Amino acid sequence: MQKYIEKLKKFFLLRILRRKYARSGSCKGCGRCCREIYVKNARGLIREENEFKRLKKIHPFYSYLKIREKTETGLVFECAKLDKETNRCTVYNIRSFICKLYPQEEIFKIGGAISEECGYKFIPLENFEEVLNKIKKRRNR
Repeated sequence: MQKYIEKLKKFFLLRILRRKYARSGSCKGCGRCCREIYVKNARGLIREENEFKRLKKIHPFYSYLKIREKTETGLVFECAKLDKETNRCTVYNIRSFICKLYPQEEIFKIGGAISEECGYKFIPLENFEEVLNKIKKRRNR
């Protein structure tokens, strides 16, 4: 029964949600994810302050963010609701849905990574051989 549930879960993640990884683990409370935040819109990562100002009008979550630095990749934000002494969220019980879903696979799509110390890990849903076999099948069509 457990194998069936795992296969069903894998099918759902791969085919329905179109994910490549499964998230596992839990938060260790280090606060790093709240200190280095990249924000993306339909055109990609936010690079300019005026783009960020528009986002703040759209969703209240963005009003919690403050610009920490500007890099080649885009603006880097930190959350104003993080208590820097305890590394805890000061509005945890009413935190944004974005925070509740962290981390997401999209981090990799924008060139990001999860720190080694993070309690979360992403595990590939398909191993190398499975991916290679799919490619071979497509080529033989």
